[in-house]
Amino acid sequence: MTRSFIFRGALAAFSVSLTASAVFAQACEPKVPASELIKPGTLVMSTNPTLPPLQFVDSSGELKGMRVELGAEIAKRLCLQPEYVRIEFSAMVPGLQAGRWDMINTGIFFTEERAKIMQMIPYEDQAISVSIAPNSDKKVATKDDLAGMTVGVEIGGFEETKTRLLDKELRDAGKEGLTIQTFDNFALAYQSLRAGQVQAVVSIDAVAKEYDSRGDFKRALSGLYPAPVSVAFKSTVLADAVSATLKEMKTDGSLKALFDKYGMPMVAGDYSVKGPGR
Repeated sequence: MTRSFIFRGALAAFSVSLTASAVFAQACEPKVPASELIKPGTLVMSTNPTLPPLQFVDSSGELKGMRVELGAEIAKRLCLQPEYVRIEFSAMVPGLQAGRWDMINTGIFFTEERAKIMQMIPYEDQAISVSIAPNSDKKVATKDDLAGMTVGVEIGGFEETKTRLLDKELRDAGKEGLTIQTFDNFALAYQSLRAGQVQAVVSIDAVAKEYDSRGDFKRALSGLYPAPVSVAFKSTVLADAVSATLKEMKTDGSLKALFDKYGMPMVAGDYSVKGPGR
């Protein structure tokens, strides 16, 4: 794990503009009124870039990944300049509600509860995986094999919720539960696994698969608790504009091309907005 992936403290967030996209706002008239944006002519997106290959920071400090490319393309088609705020996941929803960014673009899992407080567009299918150390001699073939293990997970997200559900399922079945340790982000959780401070990390399938392919960590389990991943908004106007853009990208094939590039599954839905008043 390189230092590029580690971000400490939600208050240490900072913004990064994709300078190559600066011409977007100059090439055409923005399709979203300035009154619906944090900054006129700019689509400000929050991301927690500790999830390769979906969102991460490369060795030169640049944001990379499928979701970063998707956000840039959405901004381009809306004639807006993309800007990213790097922030821990636990601050994402409060920051959206407080008007610190226009769009959560970090792969937030869709739930009916979340759709009651913000506008959400499911666009990506994901599930949960369990990673273990590459030299671990622990056999983990089923969820039951996790009984009694110390597990790391990012705080405040769908993954933590499902890890606690798994703990409950084990205990309800009369087995030993999990010792759950939470971290500000997945980079820190995986760093702890590398150091032997936890025995496993719960993350999403795409991330665990990436680490497994690199030989960094073994993906012991995958496909647990499948659910759609979304982008999220406070503004209904902006949400509708992004929904129309995703539908356009699906029709012209560019969305499938992007997902195929990263080996990611698209949702079966129609990219409609789900949220309050819908």
